[in-house]
Amino acid sequence: MKKIGVRAHDYGKMEPERLAQVLHEEGYACAQLALPKVIAGIDTYADITLNHLERIRTSFEKYQIDIPVFSCYQDLGNPDPDVRRYALDTMKKCLAYSKEVGAKVVGTETAYPRLTAEEKKIWHPFMMDSIKAAVEEAARLDVKLAIEPVHSHPLKDLETVLEVCDAIKDPDHLRMIFDMSNLLPDPDHTDQKAYWSEWLAQTGSYIEACHIKDFVLDDNGSYCGTLLGEGVLDYGPLSAWIAAQKHDVYLLREEMDISAAKQDIAYMMKL
Repeated sequence: MKKIGVRAHDYGKMEPERLAQVLHEEGYACAQLALPKVIAGIDTYADITLNHLERIRTSFEKYQIDIPVFSCYQDLGNPDPDVRRYALDTMKKCLAYSKEVGAKVVGTETAYPRLTAEEKKIWHPFMMDSIKAAVEEAARLDVKLAIEPVHSHPLKDLETVLEVCDAIKDPDHLRMIFDMSNLLPDPDHTDQKAYWSEWLAQTGSYIEACHIKDFVLDDNGSYCGTLLGEGVLDYGPLSAWIAAQKHDVYLLREEMDISAAKQDIAYMMKL
């Protein structure tokens, strides 16, 4: 069964009770939460209190809104040990917070900046160490960490994702967020049916949630977001994969244009 959701902060920042009500009224069954971006009174992860977490949990339960992803996007592969230490410390706190609100996973990418090929090689071992440490904490707390591959980050491609999964060997606590727009650097020269089918065949058992968005590249090769179905992404292979699943599949719209929300929700319902 698919559950349609959204990156909650696309609707702005508000009190937890109001946020859950708005998401319910918009027709969502789930939402990804980045607390410093979406909850009034929280500007950093250090501002989060148990009272915040309890209010979020009770409000979302009241309106039957699942929290598939608790966002804690950190610079896990950064070669600077101080940056990496802060990233891991914050990640460990958020893994505990996710349990308090009943989130399915804590989600993260592996870098903030776009990296060159050489930089990805340098960042790679630091990324591996950070993911291992984060998964160890997730296992201790019996929660889940979900990594999100991006072609411009050290977790850059299918081969690297499989390397991480093979090194960790803990699918109960290491999961994945699948975002097709992050993994298609050259849409004009990619056989998307074959490309996505291979991704889903190899990593589908790790996928906890899918980010749904669409885009075109302008004359300079820059990313330009579009409404769903109006860009370059071929969602056919993902749609077939979803239909074959026996468990809940969370589809989370990112970069939502609120004025076109109904159109995008209808598109996701057809996947």
